Amino acid sequence: MGNTEVRVRGLAARAGGWSARHRWAAVGIWVVFVVLAMGLGSAAGRADVSESDQLKGETHTAATIIDDAGIKEPAGETVLIQSEDGAVKATSPQFRAAVADVVEAVEDTGKVTGVTSPYDTHTVSRDGRSALVQFDVRGDAETAADRIEPVLKAVAGVQKDHDALRIEEIGGASMQKQYKDAFGDDFQQAEYSAVPVALGILLIAFGALVAALLPVALAITAIMATMGLMGLVSHLQPMSDTANSVMLLVGMAVGVDYCLFYLRRESEERVAGRDAGTALRIAAATSGRAIIVSGVTVCVAMAGMLFTGLAEFEAMGLASLMVVAVAMVGSVTVLPALLSLLGERVEKGRLPFLGRRRRTGNGDSRFWTAVLRGVLAKPLVSVVVAAGALLAVAAPALGMKTQQLTLDQEFGDSLPIVQTYNRINDAFPGGSEPAEVVVEAKDVNAPEVRRALADFKRQAVTSGASRGPVDVKLYDDGNVALVSVPLVGGSDMDRATRSLEKLRDEVRPATFGKVDGVRAPVTGQVAGNKDFNDQLMGSVVPVFVFVVVFAFLLMLLSFRSLTVAVTSIVLNLLSVAAAYGILVAVFQHGWGASLVGAEGVGAIVTWLPLFLFVILFGLSMDYHVFVVSRIREARMRGRTTKDAIRHGVVTTAGVVTSAAVIMVAVFAIFGTLSMQSMKQMGVGLAAAVLIDATVIRGVLLPAVMALLGERNWYLPKWLHRLPDLTHDETPEPVATPVPERGERLTV
Repeated sequence: MGNTEVRVRGLAARAGGWSARHRWAAVGIWVVFVVLAMGLGSAAGRADVSESDQLKGETHTAATIIDDAGIKEPAGETVLIQSEDGAVKATSPQFRAAVADVVEAVEDTGKVTGVTSPYDTHTVSRDGRSALVQFDVRGDAETAADRIEPVLKAVAGVQKDHDALRIEEIGGASMQKQYKDAFGDDFQQAEYSAVPVALGILLIAFGALVAALLPVALAITAIMATMGLMGLVSHLQPMSDTANSVMLLVGMAVGVDYCLFYLRRESEERVAGRDAGTALRIAAATSGRAIIVSGVTVCVAMAGMLFTGLAEFEAMGLASLMVVAVAMVGSVTVLPALLSLLGERVEKGRLPFLGRRRRTGNGDSRFWTAVLRGVLAKPLVSVVVAAGALLAVAAPALGMKTQQLTLDQEFGDSLPIVQTYNRINDAFPGGSEPAEVVVEAKDVNAPEVRRALADFKRQAVTSGASRGPVDVKLYDDGNVALVSVPLVGGSDMDRATRSLEKLRDEVRPATFGKVDGVRAPVTGQVAGNKDFNDQLMGSVVPVFVFVVVFAFLLMLLSFRSLTVAVTSIVLNLLSVAAAYGILVAVFQHGWGASLVGAEGVGAIVTWLPLFLFVILFGLSMDYHVFVVSRIREARMRGRTTKDAIRHGVVTTAGVVTSAAVIMVAVFAIFGTLSMQSMKQMGVGLAAAVLIDATVIRGVLLPAVMALLGERNWYLPKWLHRLPDLTHDETPEPVATPVPERGERLTV
């Protein structure tokens, strides 16, 4: 095996020892850190990702031109007036009266400006059944949702007076308001539910209130500190609400996991007859080290998001990285200090009706002992069956289709405004999500520029990219023109994207491309989606290589085994692939979709595969490092490889199961949200963790290690010069007297 010198060393052991000897100082430093981080973060405020920073490419260029020109685009709203049965046409007096009533009603609110009649703007559908009254909401577009209520009521009042017509409002402000009313509390409820769910599972796992509260308390304080740090860091790397939600999700998962690993090992050592000091020392040197290895690996995985170049991903990656680092530091410092302070009182608040888990005489899990007996008896069969099953589950991922979800895909029929959105797209294809060409020139009123604008309007329609009407707004002060182009395809993203490409690749070069000094980036919802997809796809390889290579190196240095490093990567990739397969099967093909309320989605949201890869690759290392560390520890004490595998898996099964149940429960909460993208994220994460903690760690890992035997610890001679980051515990810890109450506990 090489490298067999036995000694107690390592950062985790030293940190745990210092904290136990200076327990009040360790707790005080942690409290001061949390309070200081929150205070400074609150004082600094949080800078969020701006629209101009969201993407690179044309979308970014267009946003920058608009910002530099000082253009504040108001929130636009549209009222659809439509004959339900087609009997009333837009030319009829009844229809005209309804249009006039809508115009008058919205103007009378005093909340809008620029109200236009469809008879002036020619926004009447080809079949004459539908027409659009358009206007802008006064004031800042970002807060327009807070002022739109009187306008919505005015439109609803007109609807009551015209039963033969359908009169409905849609727009950025009204959509945001309805979204907030319907789902605004979804995220908060999910976030608040995570704490009691985790606490309940921990109560079952430990059967004692104090022991269950410790992991939750550490996770919450780590999250609080990170929220403060996010405020400070946001002035260098802007943050977002999405990054905050992901940070909470990851923080609760790893914070509880790390404490659980530490607590369970300390408890096991005390049950085995060791005194409190020795039990804490062993937990610090073993589980503490596993926490550091796992935490650094997760941080490296999260850092992969920084390579995407997407501001939202960078914010999520940095926020997740920070909360993992904070939780890791807290687990190896303040946790041993608290355990030293509490001593046996960690068992206070024991719930008698739960009792201790039934264990075999040597502390092993009975269930996993039985499973391991079969796996180790026939490891080759176990590998073939388990790997074959996971590959079969992963197979649907080969046909994965990714796209930014449209409004109806994201919310289905749960929002009334979705139906309005679909009706407008049917009557005016592309009208609800037009492309916007931002034209910047030295003089926007120059004859050649005006001719180019006119040519662009004409060719946008004749090329087949748009059916019109193409609208132009001039901003003379900034020498900018905004051209709104309804795209053929509407809410059909594939067709709309083809129309966008015609504008960018054919119409624009033939018009604006012939005028010197003119920039004309094309932006809008469809353009933003395409630019996002292109940039995301371009970052897949760099992110994948970075995460896999650094995870491999960390495992190599931590276990000084080439075999362990390689098998770790392969097993984690298999786990991620299986999660992809489940996502595609459920959300794209609809197999069992009704069970999670996902009918009719038909695609995976674009950002999810890369996000899941990074998150899952990091979180999977939690269990892997913990289990393999225990196996290696047993092997270093002189057990045979097969016996060490059995010992490592069955003695960690309880804590891995408890940790996995907590993760699955927390992630599953997000699977209950109404937004399909959040549902996909929750289901994907929960499925992957479940697979990882059962099939991977309980069957494939021990079976593969059993087949490899002593080759598990293979390290080529030319790699012996690598830094030695392993921890090798003494064969039998020397017991020390249990300190009296008030006496410092030495480690």
